[in-house]
Amino acid sequence: MTEQSFTEQSFTEQSFFATAPKGIETLLAEELRDLGLKDVKETRAGAYFTGTIADAYKVCLWTRLANRVLLPIAKFDVEDTDVLYDQIKQINWSDHMAVDQTLAVDASVSNSNITHSQYAALKTKDAIADYFRDLCDERPSVETDKPDLQINIYINNNVAQLSIDLSGESLHIRGYRTRGSVAPLKENLAAAILYRAKWPKIAKEGGDFVDLMCGSGTLPIEAAYIACDIAPGILRRYFGFLNWKQHQAEAWDALVTDAHERKQKGMQSSTKIFGFDHHGRTLEKTEQHVRQAGLEDMITIKCQDIETFDDHFSDKGLVALNPPYGNRLGDSEELRPLYAAIGNVLKTNFLGWKAVIFTDDKDKGKMIGVRANKIHSLFNGALPCKLLHFDIKEEELFKDFRLPRLVPDDELTEQSQGFKNRLAKNCKQMSRWANQEGITCYRVYDADLPDYSVAIDLYESVDAKIWINIQEYEAPKTIDPAKAKWRLREIVTIVKAQFNVDERQLFLKRRRRQKGNDQYEKMSSENNFHQVAEGDCRFWVNFEDYLYTGLFLDHRPIRNTIRHQSEGKAVLNLFAYTGAITVHAAKGAASSTLTLDMSKTYIAWAKRNMTLNGFESSNHEFLQLDCLKWLERPTTDKKFDIIFLDPPSFSNSKRMDEIFDVQKDHVSIITGAMKLLSADGVLYFSNNRRGFKMDTPSLGQYQIINITDESVPRDFKQRVHIHKCWKISAN
Repeated sequence: MTEQSFTEQSFTEQSFFATAPKGIETLLAEELRDLGLKDVKETRAGAYFTGTIADAYKVCLWTRLANRVLLPIAKFDVEDTDVLYDQIKQINWSDHMAVDQTLAVDASVSNSNITHSQYAALKTKDAIADYFRDLCDERPSVETDKPDLQINIYINNNVAQLSIDLSGESLHIRGYRTRGSVAPLKENLAAAILYRAKWPKIAKEGGDFVDLMCGSGTLPIEAAYIACDIAPGILRRYFGFLNWKQHQAEAWDALVTDAHERKQKGMQSSTKIFGFDHHGRTLEKTEQHVRQAGLEDMITIKCQDIETFDDHFSDKGLVALNPPYGNRLGDSEELRPLYAAIGNVLKTNFLGWKAVIFTDDKDKGKMIGVRANKIHSLFNGALPCKLLHFDIKEEELFKDFRLPRLVPDDELTEQSQGFKNRLAKNCKQMSRWANQEGITCYRVYDADLPDYSVAIDLYESVDAKIWINIQEYEAPKTIDPAKAKWRLREIVTIVKAQFNVDERQLFLKRRRRQKGNDQYEKMSSENNFHQVAEGDCRFWVNFEDYLYTGLFLDHRPIRNTIRHQSEGKAVLNLFAYTGAITVHAAKGAASSTLTLDMSKTYIAWAKRNMTLNGFESSNHEFLQLDCLKWLERPTTDKKFDIIFLDPPSFSNSKRMDEIFDVQKDHVSIITGAMKLLSADGVLYFSNNRRGFKMDTPSLGQYQIINITDESVPRDFKQRVHIHKCWKISAN
């Protein structure tokens, strides 16, 4: 047990515990550090800190998040209520209160022999009363409402911690709100919502605040308190330390004087705060709360229905809402029109703003029609809730559901930590290698862990913006679809955090078993193109409209090889896709190029890539046609010094006369291409069919060298079958 005799000097340096609602502990620890407290340690249900009594007073006055500030005075093992009684009676209670003062005891127990919290509180009260009876033959009175001394006893695993409750009553009670408001949002929860929404930063940058469904006005008032640097405890007339015998009145008075000076200065803020609601009688109480907070010149309250909302504001700020929950109205589907109306107001009146919506169900965010970019878990009392964050921008409005919902941090599985660690390790290693090699587009993860089977590619555009392309590999049928879906949500959540990108810079493609040109078919029509670099070459890439982006990253080495061999050479690019090989050949000073592909879209894309790199002369030709038919009957007698042949694995396109299978047909297309090769030329043949085997005997008239190992770059070594490549020349 700790020392029972206390003097004012003994409080020069003490350990304190600030309690907080579940889900707010991390924010509270950050707040305590911002208040200048030392040795802050976050723990379950609150945070410890070290300081003087004056520091504890400062927390009581300035914390926006804590419920209580406790000063531990004793800690001891307790096997039963008799031991509890004896230990508490030994404490010198005359150091803390007089016999004619009132007291109250609050107790909580868990995992202990003592199982009844009310009985623990009763035994504690009896021990204190008997201490004074033995001392002066009198007993102090019990007063549950604003006692002179509030005692807190917490028993866990048969260890009791006894504390003086310096706050007296919960610090969420600011003093401006009339008790009994319907379904009120507690003040410290409102402050937590605003902190999570980065309101202090928005306010400092000149943004305004709007609550479209303000109810009793808690969010607007707390927003004003933050914007104007007003101490949340400035209106309170009761704290647990005011009648405590160890109370340091001068220290407290100095803190209060400083708080009033800061409020006077802060009220000069130009920030505008607005609260709206459709319920006129509720707003009468809201206006009363605003007046009691002394903020009637700071906060504008209006009666306006969300369905007919039509107000205009500055070009930046924060909208915060705590709409009704489904369990209040019955079926949550009844709320769909309300949430849709909220979305319409946000999109119509608040473009360029940030928004947060506090709700019991994150799926309600879908009803709003704006993509949430972050989710936090909080509790409204015992009810688990979600805080949904939105950027109200054109590009964030739902056009499709390209990404699954993010997973709140506290719902990520332990297994996902392995993926998170592997991704971080890969990023560190691959970024170092890429920087050394001058590579700006590369793969950072490729199904390294079987349970997280995706490929993740990083693209850095020429304006230094990062784009992340995730390709999900099809899960085996033995995997529970719900589990696979959850893992994909974890992947997207972790990837977004790892690269610190907005959702609009993150793209997800679901790869399924496809045939032939199916993988090149258009998926969307966003037509958003971005420039990326490969050395001094520039390419247009598109992350939304096709399975592939327009640049095969695994062909990076073969493109460089062809570039370095192209000076003064004629180059033929068959099945050219978007013409990346052609661009490299032209950059390598090829005398001429011929680019062939069946797709009109990809030929146009290839031309755009060439134009982007400054090549528009007649020496660079493009043909949109069936490469297989053209190889049978070429429209040119010209010989080529370098030919790149990269056919699909399989194709049954309606634009082709016959079904193509690269394993069955590779001999014929290689033979056809070799007829176009100059005597000392070289053909590079590549394909990505798993299990492909080169029919060397049937091509015995040629020299064939497997160069797969050198053609697969470092960032694709994990994917054993990404492609195979051969160098073929005449004997």
